[in-house]
Amino acid sequence: MSLPIFVQHFFNALTLGSLYALIAIGYTMVYGILRLINFAHGDIFMLGAYYVFWAIALLKLPWVAAIFVAIVGASFCGILVDQVAYKPLRDAPRISALISSIGVSFFIQNLAIVVFTGIPRAVYRPDWLVKVIKLESGVRILPLTIIVPIISFVLMLVLLYIVYRTKPGLAMRAISKDIETTRLMGVSVNKIIAFTFGLGSALAAASGIMWALRYPQIQPLMGMIPGFKAFIAAVLGGIGSIPGAVVGGLLLGFIEIMTVAFFPELSGYKDAFAFVLLIIILLIKPTGLMGEKLEEKV
Repeated sequence: MSLPIFVQHFFNALTLGSLYALIAIGYTMVYGILRLINFAHGDIFMLGAYYVFWAIALLKLPWVAAIFVAIVGASFCGILVDQVAYKPLRDAPRISALISSIGVSFFIQNLAIVVFTGIPRAVYRPDWLVKVIKLESGVRILPLTIIVPIISFVLMLVLLYIVYRTKPGLAMRAISKDIETTRLMGVSVNKIIAFTFGLGSALAAASGIMWALRYPQIQPLMGMIPGFKAFIAAVLGGIGSIPGAVVGGLLLGFIEIMTVAFFPELSGYKDAFAFVLLIIILLIKPTGLMGEKLEEKV
């Protein structure tokens, strides 16, 4: 493989891994607090992309304004999912909330098919994002391939600042350790959990928007496979660990792209790599690369 082709694959892997990492952070934040896998998270990812499409097509909003509206709308949907599907089950057995998350996922998917129709939609992309940059070495890359990892990295830094340098972040970390003691100390646990869902959904929406720009076609089931892969990335890095989710997402993106790059005959099986990796991680190191053993809350 020549150097220019390797560099192109490197940037593609970095872009894909960054998107996986953003979605994985949402999974790991919710699990860290509630020990719940929110399987509806991938569908919030899909809604973010659709909100941008309809904000431009129906409301005639400028592209930047449409992105802002989409992220706010997806955050609201994430909070709504928590209030309707998860909050009534706070004290229920863990399996009840898990089943509820699966039900919410199927509900959002089918509602999206009814409301948005199942017809794939083409996404508006500004010309400056898709104008090919030709380097002297022969590498041809899109500005989008560089911008997506940068935006993802900035969003991750903002999230880390919120979690480790603000009072809501302190409350989130306290709830992850002992929810009952945190409640006794006067923290509004339900508000902090809702804030967590809103924050995670905003990151999922941002990832969905950038995914739609990178792969410019949206449809109601587009969040299913990326959502599953991001969950695998969270498990790989260590579910409950934000840095672990970032590492897992990047690692999964590189494994997926580079395997196909070096072994093109395996391209038809690229979606299977993530699930094989999940099985291997669960067998060898169930806590993931950076995760700690977490006791189940009762």
